[in-house]
Order: sequence, then structure tokens, then C-alpha cells
Amino acid sequence: MTEQTYPQQQLPPVRAIAPTVHRSEDGWFEYPVRSHPHHTDYAGVVWHGTYLTWMEEARIESLRSIGIDYAQLVTIGCDFPVIEMSLRYHKPMHLGVDAVVRTRMAEMRGVRLNWEQNIQSINGEEVYVKALVTLVACDMAEGKIIRRLPPLVQDALVKLSQ
Repeated sequence: MTEQTYPQQQLPPVRAIAPTVHRSEDGWFEYPVRSHPHHTDYAGVVWHGTYLTWMEEARIESLRSIGIDYAQLVTIGCDFPVIEMSLRYHKPMHLGVDAVVRTRMAEMRGVRLNWEQNIQSINGEEVYVKALVTLVACDMAEGKIIRRLPPLVQDALVKLSQ
């Protein structure tokens, strides 16, 4: 019995897959989400912690859209942990609902980054959550706030604060 060989097929690189995210004319980065069963409780309502995960994903993708790859930041020893967050839940989101996480950097004060975020229906008529989130740049090895951002990161972040 001979073993049959098949031609090797390769998936395209991740970057070749077209993103479904974009930045609106008013500076909001828009990141689409859909609530799946693992995001909800037994009543089919999205668990409150899921919104936090979606907001973090939107911030990470917003940074990636301006050339800051979070994985590369971690490689050079820089991190942006959340140090403060204020949330307002407006309306529960349910299983199977499509929504958009809108995020924008409201202010950059040195190494402190203040973000506005909201999660709303695709058509913008329903608001589920609004948040104000503050991140600060840290040296991962030292576990301390850094005094100055790496120059390439600083230059890229200026794009978001304009």
C-alpha cells in the first residue's frame, strides 16, 4: 500500500485577512462584536465582564491601526495597564446581538492615556455601556511607571490625540 501525498496548502498570513474595523470621521475607532453563548448568563444577557474584554480588544486594535503592535510593546518591556475605569451600564445586551465598540483616546498626558469608549448597536440607536478608561505606560521589568514613552510609540499616539 502506498501512501498518497497531498499538495501543501497554507493559510494566508494574518495580516492578509481584511480587518472589519475602521476609524470614523469624528475620530472614533469602531470594532464590531457579536454576543455568543459564552458571553452570556443563563438568561441570555451579556455578562458585565464581557464588555470589559471587548473594550480592551478595541483599544488594542485601535493601537494596531496606527502601527502599534501590542505584542511588540510587550517584547520591548512596555505595558499599558488600566489604572482607572468608570463604567455606566445603560441597557443589557442579549445573545446573538451585533454591536460596535467605539473607542478613542480623549487625552494623552505624558505617559497617561485617557480613553472614551462605548458599546452600542450597529445603527447607533441603542447604547449598552459607556466608559472612561485611563491607562499608564509601565516598564514591565521594573514594575514602575515610565517617565517617557519610547519615541516611536509617542509619535504614533500623537496621531490618536489630534
